[in-house]
Amino acid sequence: KANKPIVYASYPITPASDILHELARHKNFRVRTLQMEDEIAAINAAIGAAYGGDIAVTGTSGPGLALKGEALGLAIMTELPLIVINVQRGGPSTGLPTKTEQSDLLQTLFGRNGESPCIVLAAATPGDAFETAFEAVQLALKYMTPVVLLSDAYIANGSEPWKIPDIDDLPEIEVSHPGKDLGGNEFQPYERNPDTLARPWAIPGTPGYEHRIGGLEKWDGSGNVSYDPDNHQHMTNTREAKVQKVQQDIPPIKIYGDDSGGVLVLGWGSTFGSIRAAVKARREEGIAVSQVHLRHINPFPADLGDVLSRFDRVLIPEINTGQLRMLIRAKFLVDAAGLNIVRGQPLMQEDIENAIDQLLEPN
Repeated sequence: KANKPIVYASYPITPASDILHELARHKNFRVRTLQMEDEIAAINAAIGAAYGGDIAVTGTSGPGLALKGEALGLAIMTELPLIVINVQRGGPSTGLPTKTEQSDLLQTLFGRNGESPCIVLAAATPGDAFETAFEAVQLALKYMTPVVLLSDAYIANGSEPWKIPDIDDLPEIEVSHPGKDLGGNEFQPYERNPDTLARPWAIPGTPGYEHRIGGLEKWDGSGNVSYDPDNHQHMTNTREAKVQKVQQDIPPIKIYGDDSGGVLVLGWGSTFGSIRAAVKARREEGIAVSQVHLRHINPFPADLGDVLSRFDRVLIPEINTGQLRMLIRAKFLVDAAGLNIVRGQPLMQEDIENAIDQLLEPN
């Protein structure tokens, strides 16, 4: 839909390796795969592909994301479109390579030096992974910034009935590269679109559009290296504001159940099915409980604060020690309760039902 080749550069790592295995079969669809010697080489090769004007993707799991952190900061500084897929597994260190976990959320948001924000999306089911990946490409190209797509071993090794979409029904992905006559003016590689704050994506070798990018701080507009304190403040604010502008592309939150009152079970990622089953079972018993499941983690949907404020209690089940709960409490000052079980296994419907019941017990 973007009329561009995909370059997927990856180092084999469980449980993300199947992406490399599958994409290697599709050279006839302009998919180029690179099996690199390590995680750092993989993300840097992908950054090179982004600089050259292709859809650039790299995939990994938690240990690999740690190694990719410095280069991900480079992609944020150079403001290039890059998709990083993190198929989470149990940790820390080598941890449990074949088991599932949701413990990389804070690492994804904050595990880099400096103020280095990027867009973060999370797939909820194997079928949802397609739509989430499609949106990741849309947002990366539109806002000229990296997108991290969170999956996990439960999704990666799972399956569900999924209807292959009609290609004509998918939205177009509009991509433009500057190439018209500049009229004698010098190209400004950090001149911004006021609606998205995205800089122009000029292809190397385009006459008149030669430019330099790199890891040192840029002067807004010209892209020249800058140590000016006020410019650094401006660029720090601009990179954050660009990510927050994604809210204008996020649809209103869909609530399963009542729009207010009772308990809201808020989740993300592969806990979707267990949460839905638990909420449905308790609703059939007449209990006032609803569900919201987040795809957009950074930025959050613009109406999330309003939705949270309409419920008496909020429960956040996660396969970690409370990472989304920490973010929700900090940003919205909501005293959310957590269900946090970290055993390398998916959360069970029964676990969530019991947590709902405990939340409703009188003090």
